[in-house]
Amino acid sequence: MSAPRFGPRLHRLAAALLLVGVAACDSGNVIGPENEPEVTNVADNFQWQVSNLSNVTQTLTYTWQNTGTVANVDQATSPSGGSATLTIRDADGTQVYGRGLSENGTFQTDTGPSGSWTIVVELSGADGTFNFRVQKP
Repeated sequence: MSAPRFGPRLHRLAAALLLVGVAACDSGNVIGPENEPEVTNVADNFQWQVSNLSNVTQTLTYTWQNTGTVANVDQATSPSGGSATLTIRDADGTQVYGRGLSENGTFQTDTGPSGSWTIVVELSGADGTFNFRVQKP
């Protein structure tokens, strides 16, 4: 008995499915111990740093207690590729800050009610070192 023969159309379909499968698996890395992650999350002071990222795609969400109604954000990053954004939402869930982590400097959030604020870091194919601090003034 001979092996079944598949036509060229089926071979093209199989090749296309293989490419889709490979692309789906190549969604990037996540932060690991080699990136020396440092997170400080205490009332009125949040700090986040990672080093030597290489094609990292990951979203990280933190709940941070802010007893104030605004926060100062200090960004000091050295990106070399991909994108990274920082979004902050106040205790009501309203976005009070949104900026790319490629921008260095000191910024201030919009005003929002005190309480549990949400800090979201979104990395997409990110390369480099990222560092920011969020503090009650």
